[in-house]
Amino acid sequence: MSAKVLVIDPSERPDVIKGLASEVRVSILKLLRRSGELNVNQIAADLGLPQSTVSSNLQILEDAGLITTDTRKARKGSQKVCRTAFTEILVGFRDDMPDSRDGTIEVAMPIGLYTSCDITGPCGLCSEDGVVGLLDVPETFLDPDRMKAGLLWFTRGYVEYQFPNNTKLNRARPSAIEFSLELSSEVPGTAADWPSDIFVQVNGIDIGTWTSPGDFGDKRGVYTPGWWKLSGSQYGKLKNFKVNGEGSFVDGVQMSNVSLEDLDLDRHRSIRIRIGVKEDAEHPGGINIFGKGFGNYDHDIVMRIFI
Repeated sequence: MSAKVLVIDPSERPDVIKGLASEVRVSILKLLRRSGELNVNQIAADLGLPQSTVSSNLQILEDAGLITTDTRKARKGSQKVCRTAFTEILVGFRDDMPDSRDGTIEVAMPIGLYTSCDITGPCGLCSEDGVVGLLDVPETFLDPDRMKAGLLWFTRGYVEYQFPNNTKLNRARPSAIEFSLELSSEVPGTAADWPSDIFVQVNGIDIGTWTSPGDFGDKRGVYTPGWWKLSGSQYGKLKNFKVNGEGSFVDGVQMSNVSLEDLDLDRHRSIRIRIGVKEDAEHPGGINIFGKGFGNYDHDIVMRIFI
């Protein structure tokens, strides 16, 4: 199962807003979302529109990056086949982040607001009020109510979060970047001795792996709601993954030689963190990510950029 979500500020992507500002183009996106991929003639027939109208609107969608196309052989010549580029499009206003007094830019991200995922069960999501969707069904990770999640878990795969690259907004040169989040392994029930190799990538580059020692359930998490069974994961360890000019670190211990220069942040409009467990991990012990309303820290995923 895979999802790809586009998160934009309309002031940054007027081309996307233009792409969505048409009933015809929205109808095309909805049709492609349902159908997977269609050629221009099929879209025109399904929507009852002239081919010329469809073609001109497809070009606007393609220019905005909302659809992808390729050309394939047809009985007579070639045909243009179209598909949606994203499973969801989220639009929200995001104020420029001013430098704080200590030269740090900080952004908090709810754990349910991942922009892509590819996971295997057992898996699940919970909000403070209850289970989201169905347990052990990977498709539940596409449920819109995932935005309310305060706890998520899966066995293999990843979730990815897309943060604004506020160094570009502030025209600042960072000295380090850090991600802070509460993590543990995942096992049916709990087990203090259940190691899991949890990998972290930033903008597609592996910065290192942290081995979680276990899935903690010896006592209820400080913020874990009372309805959540005591036999389930209760809390994790708050981990700080930092990349600076010298390399990549977890809680001050070096993980790899990947440095801030290797991430080349100036080239990217966003900063993406991907976290999960690889298929070939030596200790494939799953992952829990705790957010607000669960665990010991009542804490979203926090990105800090040090100026």
